[in-house]
Amino acid sequence: MDNLIIADKTFASRLIVGTGKYSSPSVMVRAHEASGADMITVAVRRVNISDRTKESLLDYIDTSKYFVLPNTAGCYTADEAIRTARLGREAGLSNWVKLEVIGDERTLFPDNEELVVATRTLVRDGFIVLPYTSDDPVVCRKLEDAGAAAVMPLGAPIGSGLGIQNVNNIQIIREFARVPLIVDAGVGTASDAALAMELGADGVLMNTAIAGAQDPVAMAEAMKLAVRAGRLAYLAGRIPRKAYASASSPAEGLVGR
Repeated sequence: MDNLIIADKTFASRLIVGTGKYSSPSVMVRAHEASGADMITVAVRRVNISDRTKESLLDYIDTSKYFVLPNTAGCYTADEAIRTARLGREAGLSNWVKLEVIGDERTLFPDNEELVVATRTLVRDGFIVLPYTSDDPVVCRKLEDAGAAAVMPLGAPIGSGLGIQNVNNIQIIREFARVPLIVDAGVGTASDAALAMELGADGVLMNTAIAGAQDPVAMAEAMKLAVRAGRLAYLAGRIPRKAYASASSPAEGLVGR
């Protein structure tokens, strides 16, 4: 399987997983292992960066094995997201950031205007920015122009499990994107992840679909296999859709022909 390359880093897995909503740290650790992921996103707000001697979420992540991607979850303005990203970097997390600027508390849809502003500022500040955005091809292009290292359009609202709601938009974004495309949010089960990859996504980022499953460890493995299968199918090239049947076996040489 080919690797995922973002900015200056190469990742063996195209599945990126989160750290929220697990029933216990031990279940999270086992799910991470089963997922095969080598990038894990962590909310800066959930890391005890003021006193690293106290228990922290990072205590349960083997940073020699996993690349930690800080995120600005819970931020509602560009200024707030910028401050959070800088705080994470100053605490020694990373100069990479999954940038989230939420525009609506109920739907958790992103504020794309603020997102572009924050992306432009953080890129100038030396960050590798991976912005979570809506499935709007124009906004994705603006984020690329602002210096984003990848674009991460939602498949559906965060945590909804609805799967990809606008296949056409994802295809359009894929056609014109000059940076990696990662479907972020809305995945509910393995077939959703496979579809994202079949549409040409370079990766899939998820949390709730695994953490909220009845068996998170089993679902993590299912997602690993789905992402791999979807990528292989995309590279293989599907047959064209046809309105009528097309026989698998040739008709030539049959009796009476």
